[in-house]
Order: sequence, then structure tokens, then C-alpha cells
Amino acid sequence: MASAALVNSDSGAQNAADTAAAPTADNAVLLTVFLKHDQSRPLGELNAQLERQGYYKSFPPAGIEVVSWYVMMGIGQVVTLRVPAPRLREVNRILENTAWGAYRTEFYPTYDYKAVGLAAHEKALQ
Repeated sequence: MASAALVNSDSGAQNAADTAAAPTADNAVLLTVFLKHDQSRPLGELNAQLERQGYYKSFPPAGIEVVSWYVMMGIGQVVTLRVPAPRLREVNRILENTAWGAYRTEFYPTYDYKAVGLAAHEKALQ
């Protein structure tokens, strides 16, 4: 039975409820993605590859909030997304299927600590 679960775990199919999930305070993670470009190739060539692979059509997926998206000179792009936890795999697979080759990727899932950190700071000032 365990092997059947493993075989089916990579089918790419998403549960309809998972795909439709919107990020909320209870289910969302922040995902920072480093898209490190291949500096041995010209930008036009990289962009053409991304177009062929469907990157521009697929990323970011519908319903995923883009918190920030920067170009970091010498690195590539740094994108922070707010992702419902059940959709984390979906975002990863989209990048694996459409960005690899033009970019090397690094993923850093995190959580929003701003309110907690600021509350601790305010309490310390009192």
C-alpha cells in the first residue's frame, strides 16, 4: 500500500479544494524563490528558453499572491510569494517544469513574523 501511495504522489494532480485555496493567516507560508540566471548565456537566449518552456504563462500560478519581485544584479530574480501551504508543491513543480535550464532555483519557505516581532519590541519599550 505504501508503494501505491508513492507511485500516485507524483501524478501532478491537485485536489480541487487545494488548488482553489486562498492564502489566509492560518494556511499561508511565505516562499522566497531565488531564480539564479545562467550568466554564461545571453539574456535573450534565456528569455527565449523561458518562453518555450511556458514559464511566462505558468508563473506565478493563478491565486498565488506576489509579495515582492526584484532583480538582484549578479544573481537574477528574487520572488516572494504568499502561498497556501497545500499549494507549495504546485508552485515548486511549475518552476521545475518551466524555469529550470534558464535559472537555478533556491526555495526558502518562511512564515510572517512581523506582527509578533513588532509586538515584542513595543512590549520591551514599555
